[in-house]
Amino acid sequence: MRLIRSRRVGPATFYRLLEEHGSTQAALAALPDIAQAAGIAGYAPCPLAAVQAELSAGRRAGARLLSCFDADYPQALRDIPEAPPVIWVKGDLSALNRPQIAVIGARNASSLGLRMARTLAGGLSRAGIVTVSGLARGIDTVAHEASLATGTIAVMAGGIDVIYPAENTELAARICETGLLLSEQPPASPLSRAISPPATASSRRSASAWSWSRRQSARAA
Repeated sequence: MRLIRSRRVGPATFYRLLEEHGSTQAALAALPDIAQAAGIAGYAPCPLAAVQAELSAGRRAGARLLSCFDADYPQALRDIPEAPPVIWVKGDLSALNRPQIAVIGARNASSLGLRMARTLAGGLSRAGIVTVSGLARGIDTVAHEASLATGTIAVMAGGIDVIYPAENTELAARICETGLLLSEQPPASPLSRAISPPATASSRRSASAWSWSRRQSARAA
């Protein structure tokens, strides 16, 4: 985890470093020299204490960490380009292995749009398909609500213990009963104007690409 949590290391860089150096430990050891060659002085990888603090925060949140090296890491997520090297999950892990389709949309959706999303998600749920969405206000919320009976996955933009909007706190708890909360971000990571747009884009990328990968796998089978 130290490698992916190090400054200037995202999924693409993580996998490139892993390929070039053979292991995360070797990549970590090489990072300061790589940064210096790029003109970044005084670079230090993510400290072990920061990783330990993140693991403790995850335990307090009742969540579980999955890395791309773990057998339980979802294969469909592993198959997408630049898959997140680590994810935090909370709820029923069996939802990861069922057919999935992403239903995501506008926060300020029209009443017609909300009704259509609710009908679509409800129909998918009754057909045994897990709805994947982002727990945001609007389309995401009604998609999750319509899928609670059979399970839904919320791919979150912030930490797994940071429910946004706050009005969806009860919904998040209900999702954990039959489905799953999932986040690429460290626990307690807040949503702010500085990180919210890219974090939201990342979560929606994961939701849509993940469900697309599962559909392609089903077609191939």
